[in-house]
Amino acid sequence: MFKSRSQPIRPSEITDESVWRARRRLLLQAPGALALAASLPGPAQAVPVGQALPFTPSQRWKLDDTPTSESDITSYNNFYEFGTGKEDPARHSGQFKTEPWTLQIDGLVHKPLTLDMDQILKLAPLEERIYRLRCVEAWSMVVPWVGYSLSALLKQAEPQGSARFVRFETAADPETMPGLRSRILNWPYVEALRLDEAMHPLTLLATGLYGKSLPVQNGAPVRLIVPWKYGFKSAKSLVRITLTDTMPESSWMKVAPHEYGFYANVNPEVPHPRWSQATERVIGSGFFATKKPTLPFNGYAEDVAGLYADMDLRRNY
Repeated sequence: MFKSRSQPIRPSEITDESVWRARRRLLLQAPGALALAASLPGPAQAVPVGQALPFTPSQRWKLDDTPTSESDITSYNNFYEFGTGKEDPARHSGQFKTEPWTLQIDGLVHKPLTLDMDQILKLAPLEERIYRLRCVEAWSMVVPWVGYSLSALLKQAEPQGSARFVRFETAADPETMPGLRSRILNWPYVEALRLDEAMHPLTLLATGLYGKSLPVQNGAPVRLIVPWKYGFKSAKSLVRITLTDTMPESSWMKVAPHEYGFYANVNPEVPHPRWSQATERVIGSGFFATKKPTLPFNGYAEDVAGLYADMDLRRNY
């Protein structure tokens, strides 16, 4: 918490921008730089919503599918902190503040970290990855995300040998998130993965889409993307990542365990209690367009099916 000063700050007390930027660049090149830089004072450099991001197209993680239009991606969302309607996030997220922002990594790690957005963006080269997104309500999108593998961040924190799971906690600001007044979920929103799932190269720490920093309704300023799982696993507006040795109880598991399991792998053979998962409606194709068959693991079976080789995916839904 900041405390007021009895005297105004004099210009001579303000560190020149060129000085603290040069200092940070130097420190980020040194051994152990990330943890040291995280402890330094200085302005947190957030990227304004909608600002262009530097990235290279991924040569490995891309689809031939035509991406969903940016207008559809940013106007049709699930983000219950802003309301339960698909249009609510775009309508009600205008007051949410994304700067300054910090992301804490703690728990069973050798090097706990607290990073601002400047550090997050510079941690690894940004890629554009075109992923399918499949939601449990049986609709899908193809989204050109910008980010890098979550494993790059977790490796910096050095997971301990006893770590087995990764818990993700999201922002919960009642003043700017009107959906928190509802009792649909216990806030803040919590999701979790097994550590091997979190470390898989497909699992993305996303900071943008369509080449620009994330809009608030899509999870600004930093979020998770797990493309072979239903969309509710991809937690938005992350504030804390905790490594544990026991399976965390995620938000939807807590309120409806018979409908939302821990794994939530896309499986057309396992229906939701209230609707089929065998087909999906592609957003942007028109409400009356023919639905397409849902692919196991959302089309990423070749990459991730081995993670569950000895599991019954009907029981472990």
